[in-house]
Amino acid sequence: MINREDMLELTRRMTPARNCFARIAGAYMDEEGYDHSTFNMNFRRLSVPEAKRNLEMAKAVPFAETNDQLKEYRFPEGAARQKSMWPLLSAIRSGEMKDDALLSVFYELMGESYRTDSEYCIFMFYGSYDVPVKGTDGAWMEGSEEVYNFLVCTIAPTDENYEPGKPEFGFLFPAFKDRSGDDRMINIFHADPERMQKDVVGKILGNA
Repeated sequence: MINREDMLELTRRMTPARNCFARIAGAYMDEEGYDHSTFNMNFRRLSVPEAKRNLEMAKAVPFAETNDQLKEYRFPEGAARQKSMWPLLSAIRSGEMKDDALLSVFYELMGESYRTDSEYCIFMFYGSYDVPVKGTDGAWMEGSEEVYNFLVCTIAPTDENYEPGKPEFGFLFPAFKDRSGDDRMINIFHADPERMQKDVVGKILGNA
């Protein structure tokens, strides 16, 4: 189960004043799942209005209703894990999202399994959070427990001007559990839990 307080702790670092993101990348996809435009840049080079819009996109994932819109999934163990997206996502994260070739493979895999009847965009965010120490009484203390490096993915429909709407799907990798990163798990977001992207979830977990 996802602890709501863990997610809210992350969202507090997704504001213009306390931005935790270093990079943003994305692809604009047609209805058939082929990208026709991509980008990859330093998040801090965005204008203030652009940064605010994109922070709202990213925040939609951890701020979603926990254990309903946002659920925890475990990657398979052993050799079966290599058939999932775990190796790819781990490589993208360890490279701080600077490798366009890895991102291109990711967009292709998502395009193969994401089901929609409209054009859409895939946005990826790379962030770091220096997790502060929390005392047994709940008070924040000096120092940090770990640096949590993570990816947020959002998928949203686009209008005729390629402006993204509200995210409909996304994920947080690795999962943020008990105030720590757990790369055995991933938190997956569906804006409408009744319309799950089962093919995408299967592709991510290696079940497709």
